[in-house]
Formats: sequence, structure tokens, C-alpha cells
Amino acid sequence: MAGDSVISPQRSKDFGKLDHGCDHYKRRCKILAPCCNKTFPCRHCHNETSNSLSNPKDHHDLVRQDVKQVICSICNTQQEVAQVCSHCGVNMGEYFCNICKFYDDDITKGQFHCNDRGICRVGGRDKFFHCEKCGSCYMVDLRDNHFCVENSMKSYCPICFEL
Repeated sequence: MAGDSVISPQRSKDFGKLDHGCDHYKRRCKILAPCCNKTFPCRHCHNETSNSLSNPKDHHDLVRQDVKQVICSICNTQQEVAQVCSHCGVNMGEYFCNICKFYDDDITKGQFHCNDRGICRVGGRDKFFHCEKCGSCYMVDLRDNHFCVENSMKSYCPICFEL
């Protein structure tokens, strides 16, 4: 599915790296939110926008795993979720997680996907472990010294109400 832009030549995978995105993430694509069929730079931008609507009944959060389509910020091509643009060949995110549908060009954060928790995290996989009892990831320094409440991560957060 080509966008409305002029046909783009194949570009270097690094073309436009760190030049696009939002305050939350630097990335070379926008997401098409399936819940409202609108385009946003990231799920946080979507949630900020949808949860500031005047009618509280219109408030909703984007489920990251539900994203199926993205739009390349370089050539404007709408396409299925993938790391490399099917039209112009750029990496839409230096870090890419197909499970979370997450893109980020700033890999200095040390992003990784925690299979046990089911989300992407920052800080470097080698610096964290997943506690099977409480269901959370902690720095390795806390391996035998963290306050552990069984299945605590399977409850809604009392602050942000996310699972």
C-alpha cells in the first residue's frame, strides 16, 4: 500500500535516524491506532490525546499489541508492522519489537523485550531478571533482596490503572 507521496528510491537503512518521532520516542514511523483509526507518533501520544477529549466516554487507551499498520515517516507509505519500510527501505526503528509493536531509534536506552512480563523494558537485558513469584523485572542487584508480593504485577496499577 503506497502512500500519497512521490515514489521514493531505496534509502540507506539509517536515513533520517533520530530526526523523527515525538517527545516520547525517536522513530521513523507513525502508528495507525486500530481503536479509533487515527495516526499518532506513538501509543503515549494517542493516550494523551484520547484521554484529554471533552467527553469522558470517548477516553480510551491504545493496546500496543493491537497495532497492525504503521506509516513510514520518510516516504509516507502505510504498511503492516515491520522493522524495515517495504517501500523506501529505511529502518523505522533501530530497536524493533514485533510483539509490542514498538519502535525506537535511540538504542542507548538498552531496550529489550521481557517474554515473561510481555512488555519491552529499558536498561539492558543483562542488568535485569524476572521474578516468577511477583511477575516483575528487577535489577540483578535485587535478586535476593526485593519486596515480593505474589502475582502483584497481574493487578491493575493503583496509579495509572494499567495492567
